[in-house]
Amino acid sequence: METAPLKVLFICKGNHARSLMAQAILAKLAPRKFEGFSAGSQPQSAINPFAERLLASLHHDLTGLKPKSWLGFAGPDAPEMDFIFTLSETAANEAPPAWPGAPVTALWTLPDPAAFVGDDVQKALAFADAYRMLHNRISVFSSLPLATLRGMALKQHLDTIGKDQTRSDIAPQDHAA
Repeated sequence: METAPLKVLFICKGNHARSLMAQAILAKLAPRKFEGFSAGSQPQSAINPFAERLLASLHHDLTGLKPKSWLGFAGPDAPEMDFIFTLSETAANEAPPAWPGAPVTALWTLPDPAAFVGDDVQKALAFADAYRMLHNRISVFSSLPLATLRGMALKQHLDTIGKDQTRSDIAPQDHAA
């Protein structure tokens, strides 16, 4: 018996870089286990060109990947999310809409590569670094034994993943209960 994929929403202010990269990473890492979405409190008009180039170069499917408002995920007709991860401090400081259902939320902030000031090579490196951090976190998240984690134990694991921005050697067993 196959279960429906768990729904995951990644939130940023502009929904044009980090949250879209996270959505693409989740789609590639665990497409049958999770269905990823992204949104922003104040979405930009288009995906950031550095994010778009990076995702394309890593063979991510960009179909339908575009900024959208988080209001589309609130209200009675919105899909119920299982998890919501906020990736930016700015969005974290805004009052979110009322999410349908009872999603587990966590703060996974990381530096905004779109805000990086430098030449194009330095900007591309900032995007690659944000991608690496997101990939590490999403790899750990997608490997968690979600069927055995509930309530505060699950929340603690998700919060721990979001706080560990620098380590690339995190493994699921490092987060065992």
